[in-house]
Amino acid sequence: MTDTAPDAAPRAATSATFTTRSPATGEPLAEHPVDGPEEVARAVIRAREAQVAWAALPAARRREHLLRWKRVLAAELDTVARTIAEETGKPAGDAELEVVLTLEHLGWAARNADRVLRGRRVRTGLFTVHQRASLVHRPLGVVGVIGPWNYPCYTPMGSVGYALAAGNAVVLKPSELTPATGTLLAELFGRAVPAHAGLLATVTGAAATGEALARSEVDKLAFTGSPGTARRVMAVCAETLTPFLAECGGKDAVIVTADADLDAAADAIVWGALSNAGQTCAGVERVYAVRGIHAALCERVVERAGALRPGADGDADYGPMTLPGQLATVERHVTAAVSAGARALLGGPESVRAPYVAPVVLTGVPEDAAAMTEETFGPVVAVNAVADVDEAVARANDSRYALGAAVFCGNRRTGAAIAARLRAGAVSVNSVLGFAAVPALPFGGSRDSGFGRIHGAEGLRAFTAVQSTTVQRFTPPIALTSFEVPAAARQRAVRLARTLHLRR
Repeated sequence: MTDTAPDAAPRAATSATFTTRSPATGEPLAEHPVDGPEEVARAVIRAREAQVAWAALPAARRREHLLRWKRVLAAELDTVARTIAEETGKPAGDAELEVVLTLEHLGWAARNADRVLRGRRVRTGLFTVHQRASLVHRPLGVVGVIGPWNYPCYTPMGSVGYALAAGNAVVLKPSELTPATGTLLAELFGRAVPAHAGLLATVTGAAATGEALARSEVDKLAFTGSPGTARRVMAVCAETLTPFLAECGGKDAVIVTADADLDAAADAIVWGALSNAGQTCAGVERVYAVRGIHAALCERVVERAGALRPGADGDADYGPMTLPGQLATVERHVTAAVSAGARALLGGPESVRAPYVAPVVLTGVPEDAAAMTEETFGPVVAVNAVADVDEAVARANDSRYALGAAVFCGNRRTGAAIAARLRAGAVSVNSVLGFAAVPALPFGGSRDSGFGRIHGAEGLRAFTAVQSTTVQRFTPPIALTSFEVPAAARQRAVRLARTLHLRR
């Protein structure tokens, strides 16, 4: 896959390139340019020029263009999914699901941007009754997006699609592990919206390219990756006070109550923990089950997880570890947990067989073990017993991460009440990751999970600047914002305000 196509904007050639490889076989996939500061700067300048005309379009026209892009993506779903599968190693079905979710979000952003962002009047107060007040959401200009490798289409499009819908241009730097996916998204945009060349551009490379994008005078940078990398990128953005949005992963917990449907809970836990080889930022990594049903839940989890098999063939349930270095993290977490007294109900350190990791189910893991405190990002799940729901909530909240969570409970209202006690950006009751499939819901976390929101109305507003306006309708009887106001008049106004606010 190259960066130029008949429908894509031309870009300057660079002499340096890098090779992407199949995570499953190690075989080379493609060569991509290493874009440096000059190439990144050119992409941003061109995007800024294109953004002027894009922002000037009526909202209905931008909607038409984005929906046309969505239809092109849908028509090319097989191609996009195949590219994702090649670069990440995930099964074709998982890649197809990723594209389907992307289409849902892009459609929602295109159709709802005008409603969410249109200007509106706001009420004034007693002493500003002579003013007409309103606010508008204006596009920021050029948004830089640094995307991840685990969901190279769905995750960055949570910023790309919403930023475009809000009237911005976008420069996307996909992960160096999955550059073809990001490049293909821009190529298909160019095919769908040829009149706005340069509005969505990709720059490819590793960390240095991301740093160049952060230094390129973009108007906001949306980043997905590890907390450590986020801190480094944010430090670069801080030099120019460039606004920064960070989604940095999680250590998501599931709470299972005594009256929960254990079959449904086990099925969801296994899928949430092991799909995409556990390489999901909001995937299930910790489970807290009340003691009375803990053994029965573990039995069901082990039975389902034990039936799964990683591999590169069409019958495999999940693929290899996309990032080779993550194998060492998974092995370290599992080994340390077992050494500290945890029991491996399924698998163990021997489950790590590069480039794959077979399913691992642990129990009795000490709460201070790395497997409970650090993001494992592999097909490993810890199922610990707790005395009651209060202990489960306390343990779930005792984490540096706060991205997603889930509650399984026989009573939905009780489940929702438990969910409200969890310090997580998103919680599903009687499902896992349900919130990620609802375009109208914002997504994001706090603490080491980052800050800011993508998706939903909040995701659209995240890529705008709010402008407040007042228009004086008539001259007020008492002009309090004047040096000419008599002292007696000012005192009467103060007395009136005091009287009114004492009564309210």
